[in-house]
Amino acid sequence: MTASFHDQVIAILPKLRVQALALTRNRSVAEDLVQDTVCNALAAQDSFVMGTNFAAWMHRILRNRFISDLRKKREVGNIDDTPQSLLSVSGRHEDRLALKELDAALARLPDDQREALVLGVLEGMSYQELADVAGCAVGTAKSRVFRARRQLEVWLMGEEEGGVSGKTGAETTTRASSTRRKTRTARNTTRNAQQTA
Repeated sequence: MTASFHDQVIAILPKLRVQALALTRNRSVAEDLVQDTVCNALAAQDSFVMGTNFAAWMHRILRNRFISDLRKKREVGNIDDTPQSLLSVSGRHEDRLALKELDAALARLPDDQREALVLGVLEGMSYQELADVAGCAVGTAKSRVFRARRQLEVWLMGEEEGGVSGKTGAETTTRASSTRRKTRTARNTTRNAQQTA
């Protein structure tokens, strides 16, 4: 193994853990998935072309390994095993409640949308990189991120799918204020996660 390849593997590990948690929603299964991914990457090291996008290559291996494990009926756990350091916020009670609500909403998203949102927002991947990782068209990657964001907005605002919630003006204003607070909390959480990764 070349020193350069080894260094790149070490550097990408925190990002692989984030992706694995987004896919599996279980800490121990995510760690196993990352280890399996690294083993697969080491075995396929000769197939990697130096100078190409190493991060996309590794994320693709992880995603393929996850799909392969699903096909083998490997049991996947729940979101309660997500490490708190990934979701850390200030000690304010409102922030913790907003984060808990956001966490529950993320868990409800389809796997492909949750993965695209986490990699795009937390990891800062471009739509092209998301498409490379997921093996789909750039437009599909954009659509997944858009649909995930829109669905989270609907759930966190308490609206119906069509946008009609039957709320009074005062209730809507209160909800909008609460949603802005949740959005700020989510942004702060994203920044904290990026700084610790």
